[in-house]
Amino acid sequence: MQYTPIFNTGLNWQLYSGPGFIGKVEVPRDAWFHLRLVVAGSQARLYVKDMHHPALVMNDLKSGRHEGQLALYVLTGLTCFSNFTVRATPDAAWERQLPPMPPGTLTQWALSPAYDALARALEQPLSPDERDAMQWQDVTAEPPGIVAINRYRDSPHPRVSFANDFARRLEPQPGMKVVYARTRIVVEHDQVRKLSIGYSDDVSVFLNGQILFRGRSAQNFRDPAFLGIVDAENDAVYLPLKKGSNELLLAVSELGGGWGFICRLSDALN
Repeated sequence: MQYTPIFNTGLNWQLYSGPGFIGKVEVPRDAWFHLRLVVAGSQARLYVKDMHHPALVMNDLKSGRHEGQLALYVLTGLTCFSNFTVRATPDAAWERQLPPMPPGTLTQWALSPAYDALARALEQPLSPDERDAMQWQDVTAEPPGIVAINRYRDSPHPRVSFANDFARRLEPQPGMKVVYARTRIVVEHDQVRKLSIGYSDDVSVFLNGQILFRGRSAQNFRDPAFLGIVDAENDAVYLPLKKGSNELLLAVSELGGGWGFICRLSDALN
């Protein structure tokens, strides 16, 4: 089971995983069992069958919403609910419990508007005129380094052809969107540094106007069981940085499951 925050209609299960998001539980089939959800400030606890020990503890509710509505929703299959009740609990302070930000994480970014990915040449760098004409929005990565593009842009919902046919994974995917993200890396001398990068679902990596890497990490793309979970260790590219200011530009495309990326720089290799 998984806690999945939703931003701008985007289901961000690929961006958020691990402790605080995923829990292991045996769900009975064809049998009644109890569920209890306790929400207090920016934390929540979910109980499944055992009402004394939570099966999942959510330390940081990501939406930032202090009030809202409740609903029971089923994604697939037949599920029956009974005896649904809501009880108010004492007010709790909204205190976020964020994980640490790992060393080398690139946190300050600017995002472009969203574009039709199939209408863009995603392996070509932006021209100076294109870059200057775009309206850029400054954003800050959230610990442990995720830039959740869905926080700022509506998520596309294309019908992905290779979701059910692995042989079609190289086909164009109508409806895919792309956002450009840029940041600056300042170094005191020429050096090569490893950039660890996780992303959903496609990325092109440009440094100072030159493409260095193109990858796809979408669900079902690398193999039929691949989930596309975002982690900084998904892929790596080596950046030949020049003395002074260097522009790192990403073209990040989304097919589904969460739109975002994470980047970490290693120490200099030379």
